[in-house]
Amino acid sequence: MNIFEIYKSSFNKIIFDNFKEVDKNITFSVDVPKNKNFGDIAYNAPLVLSSILKENPIDIANKIKKEFDKIFSEFESVEVAKPGFLNIKFKNFFLVTSLSKIQKNFGFNNHDNQRKINIEFVSANPTGPLHVGHCRGAIFGDVLGNLLSATGNEVTKEYYINDYGNQIILFIKSVYFRILEIKKIKKFPDNEGLYPGEYIIDIANEVLKDLANINLDNFEDSYSSLEKLSIDVAMKIIKSDLQSMGIQHDIFVSEQDIVKKKLLDKAIQILKKNNNIYHGTLPKPKGDVEDWEPREQLLFKSTNFGDDSDRALQKSDGSWTYFANDIAYHYDKLNRNYDEYINILGADHAGYIKRIKSATSAMNPKKKFTIKVSQIVKLFKSGKPFRMSKRAGDFILAKDLIETVGKDAARFMMIFRSSQSPLDFDIDVVTDKSKENPIFYVQYASARLNSLFNKSKLNIEDDLSAPKSLKLNHESEINLIKKILEWPKIINLSLQHLEVHFIPYYLYELVSEFHSYWNLGKMNDEMKILENEDHEIKISRLFLLQKLYFVIKNGLFILGIKPIKEM
Repeated sequence: MNIFEIYKSSFNKIIFDNFKEVDKNITFSVDVPKNKNFGDIAYNAPLVLSSILKENPIDIANKIKKEFDKIFSEFESVEVAKPGFLNIKFKNFFLVTSLSKIQKNFGFNNHDNQRKINIEFVSANPTGPLHVGHCRGAIFGDVLGNLLSATGNEVTKEYYINDYGNQIILFIKSVYFRILEIKKIKKFPDNEGLYPGEYIIDIANEVLKDLANINLDNFEDSYSSLEKLSIDVAMKIIKSDLQSMGIQHDIFVSEQDIVKKKLLDKAIQILKKNNNIYHGTLPKPKGDVEDWEPREQLLFKSTNFGDDSDRALQKSDGSWTYFANDIAYHYDKLNRNYDEYINILGADHAGYIKRIKSATSAMNPKKKFTIKVSQIVKLFKSGKPFRMSKRAGDFILAKDLIETVGKDAARFMMIFRSSQSPLDFDIDVVTDKSKENPIFYVQYASARLNSLFNKSKLNIEDDLSAPKSLKLNHESEINLIKKILEWPKIINLSLQHLEVHFIPYYLYELVSEFHSYWNLGKMNDEMKILENEDHEIKISRLFLLQKLYFVIKNGLFILGIKPIKEM
């Protein structure tokens, strides 16, 4: 049950019945007013219609109000508000009886157009452990996948292993020199480009367990022996880091496999067939670029698809660019028969958005392809930037963060802001046991609700039968019901924008209403729940709070967090 969608449909029918000249493809919105004193829902049709009908929006609003007054007996009031809104307040009886329509899957049902969706996220180079930047993108991608799955879509969570190219050669070389350091006491070189983090020592020691007698005379001779083992060890570390965050991918796709299958050749043929590849010279890059000289290259016409410039597919030595191999990977992905594709990129890859979308559009314009960017995260403690580990080299390990604040806190707070906005992650706030810590406050509500039902000798998971008369009249109870009824709209908002920060923020607001309600019982005997002398009031309040628990549980389920039963 989604009252916002139900009334949007009813309101729109009234508009189209009474204003025949209005195009039925025009969309109007039913939202929660920014100020709850204005009403329970707000309808923006008068404002939208004013430019179409060339009439004053207030006059249009008054015409619509007359229709609403005749049709909807459940409305306490319908108010016309500038610049052209209808603010509607429900009768308490309607809100209270709406509770009976809330089931355990509240918010997850009634979602049409289920799709088969591939969501790729993390895809960090297999050159070492994940850092905090990966942590945010990983959690965002995982929660977004959970949301899409919970609303009826068939979701595949994918990790693309970039195990081919120069960065892998440098990684293997770093492992090689760490092995020399271990076996022959040779100092690790300061060569630019090598991975200096001490974690490479751990990888080297793991590799040596299987290659104790490796020939270390020169790097080239040992490369083939080192490569697979080093990448396997690195991926084992990455998967362990992901597991510590509560993340498990469905499939892992190797870049080496893409190259071995020669899928780039097939992708290039498609681009050539559609006249999207040519030999040409790119213009000089903006700014001072030393040693630049014009040269003819194989180029992709990405400007035909909205990119800022065409993109090189081959380097000066004839080898393929990183972007070319990306095209091959997306060619493979586009041929795996999904209805929709979502890529989650890190902040440092934002510049790839247009070229990747151009390539996918060129190869298969019928497929829906969305790219989201997870912006940077900065750690703070005691008001200052916080570093947690020196073993990583120049970055902060994700596993150190999880060990410090816990999986649930990290998952909740990493998505507390939009993925498009930088995030300041305050260690002090996330480890505090107070209202200032959102995840603590949400879990505290879960613990309180479980404790309440345990004392009542009722199972909070078993559906309660609605009492014949729901005695819920107090303002705090009505406000809590209104907040509960917003849940399906939060789900729709998250799906519409492919952004999940709406969910933890809503849960925090929801439990704030609950804690305020709970605390009334400490000051006023009439507001007590189990100790209330009126049995119908007690059962009504338990009925309300069970519906609240269902919403908290569903919200935490999407976040990949189990509601706790006691603190």
